[in-house]
Amino acid sequence: MQQIIDLSQEIFSGMPVFNGLPEVTFTVHATHEQWEGLENADTATPSVLRLELGEHTGTHVDALSHMGRAYAGQSIDTMPLSMFYTEGVCLDFSHKQLRELITAEEMETACTQQSVDIRPGDTVLLYTDHYRRHFGTEDWKNGPGLTAEATRWLGKKKIAAFGVETMSPGVPKVSNRDVHLICGEMGFTHYENMINLHLLIGKGRFRFIALPLKIRGGTGSPVRAVAVFDL
Repeated sequence: MQQIIDLSQEIFSGMPVFNGLPEVTFTVHATHEQWEGLENADTATPSVLRLELGEHTGTHVDALSHMGRAYAGQSIDTMPLSMFYTEGVCLDFSHKQLRELITAEEMETACTQQSVDIRPGDTVLLYTDHYRRHFGTEDWKNGPGLTAEATRWLGKKKIAAFGVETMSPGVPKVSNRDVHLICGEMGFTHYENMINLHLLIGKGRFRFIALPLKIRGGTGSPVRAVAVFDL
């Protein structure tokens, strides 16, 4: 028997997006009443929705091509599926406050205190409780994030990826650009806008699955991220 924990935000019209990225809009493209030729119907039941959104909407993964010009050829459709189907661990940083940085030393301490072993090929999720505290508020954009040195520390562990609850892996205008550049340089990626990470704390290792859409030349993709535990 397995337990599957959904780690993905709901996608909906008008949802929060990172500053400057495309807004999310849903409209009804066609209805069942139209298809059935019903005139003057009292209902309009959607049969097809039109979605307008950016690749970096909701819970998503960044392609290496998103990290900088030097990685332009490594779009989401070229990245191996093994990067998105891994073993996973989750570290508890729920004590972190708005725009606080997570350092390499704190990562090491968390691994020791929480008895977490980061292995090559892992996906490392960072629980800050930012989603439950601040989603939909003015402070949603002000989450904690990694320092450049903490990102490089993870890269030296040869992980596949790490994931955060916030809209960016680093703190914007402090460390976020460096975090992206280091991911590109060291060949690993990250997920943003994750939820339900509190359900993973203290439960040990799990199977992590977050397959992206096969977008030709894509710089990222929404994913349906899940953690799978064998019971």
